[in-house]
Amino acid sequence: MAEGKIAAAEASKLGYTANVSAHKGDTNVESNLVDTAITNHSVAIILDPANASGSVGAVRKAVAAHIPVFLVNAEINQSGLAKAQLVSNNAQGAAVGAQEWVKRVGDKGHYAELLGAPSDNNAATRSNGYNTVLSQYPDLERVAEQVANWDRTQGHDKMQSMLQAHPDIIGVISGNDDMALGAIAALKEAGKLKTIKVGGFDGSPDAIAAIKSGQLQYTVLQPVATFARKAVDEADSFIRTGKTGAAEEKQLFNCILITEQNAGKYTEPFTISE
Repeated sequence: MAEGKIAAAEASKLGYTANVSAHKGDTNVESNLVDTAITNHSVAIILDPANASGSVGAVRKAVAAHIPVFLVNAEINQSGLAKAQLVSNNAQGAAVGAQEWVKRVGDKGHYAELLGAPSDNNAATRSNGYNTVLSQYPDLERVAEQVANWDRTQGHDKMQSMLQAHPDIIGVISGNDDMALGAIAALKEAGKLKTIKVGGFDGSPDAIAAIKSGQLQYTVLQPVATFARKAVDEADSFIRTGKTGAAEEKQLFNCILITEQNAGKYTEPFTISE
């Protein structure tokens, strides 16, 4: 909900009243929330889509009601519907994360990967980004990979099963922080956290705490605060002028590596001071 609070604060600053709700990845809930926004005659919708394909209908419904939609954090599999799609540069972030992961884990041995929800394009983009870097090290072998759907509990359970099948792994690379934190919990239970290193992705407050306590090696900060504010600013521009002010519908925002060296500069959720 951090992005919702940030967007709402920006909207309030610009003189709008913002209603923030969560669909929690459920496209039916998302559809109902869009219906409510239409009924309330909203002037714009800022949406973190639940599903790359499944959210297209909800966006189309809003557009048909003449409400401009601005997508944040995740894309949909159709261009030309939303006025803007503002997302992290997941390929760049994954490359940065994988390079740091190799520094921490080493360039030889067996490793495991936790993947996000297949319905979210970010999951494949991050995994492909990791593989682009890690495949350059022939002595690093991925011996296990499991889909844990961005979820901490699933990350814990999938880590347990991977560890039983492959007790010799030296590291775990994760598609997001929640799955990484779940993996850390499982490794702690097994007494393996000192020998198996874990890397995350998102820059969540819990991940920063885990970095500071030495349990998580790093995370890759998604600039959620930046693009949540930017989406509201573009919505405001469109409402006033009919133009977003951006050159392209799809806009990428580079991610930032966070380690113990700069974790102290993390000032508020998804924000790091320069």
